[in-house]
Amino acid sequence: MNALAYIAVGSNFEDPLNHVLTAFDELAKLPKSELIKKSSCYLSKPQGYVDQPNFINAVVLIKTDLTPEMLLTELQSLENKHGRKRLFPNAPRTLDLDILFIEGVEIKTSLLTIPHARMHERSFVIFPLQEINANIYIPHIGDLAKIAKALNPKSAKRITL
Repeated sequence: MNALAYIAVGSNFEDPLNHVLTAFDELAKLPKSELIKKSSCYLSKPQGYVDQPNFINAVVLIKTDLTPEMLLTELQSLENKHGRKRLFPNAPRTLDLDILFIEGVEIKTSLLTIPHARMHERSFVIFPLQEINANIYIPHIGDLAKIAKALNPKSAKRITL
């Protein structure tokens, strides 16, 4: 396949910064894949279920020969390795890995939607994604620069390490 894939990384439970930084290293070791770039980390408030700690978020760009379904399986395996529990929608999580989009790929199944259906609403995804590649046009979502301008710049704060 040899495609560029953008993956969101997030955590808000049990040392979230450590989970995100460890995930960077683990994503660099995915089979048939190469880590190309990673964004800074961003601090953001939870959405949906708000009675939980703030999140640390980032985005990585990988080049992969994995199919989207194989990539999803690998990402879920990493989440499980970090002790991810799916207690209820938007629950606190040790590690959350989402495929945002894969260049040239559109999928909509019960298990996987690419591009990610709600990514354009989430500053904690758009701002780090823009840091990696500001000139992206995402099918069915739009131009990344225009999307970013419409979001509150204070809703996801870049943190320095």
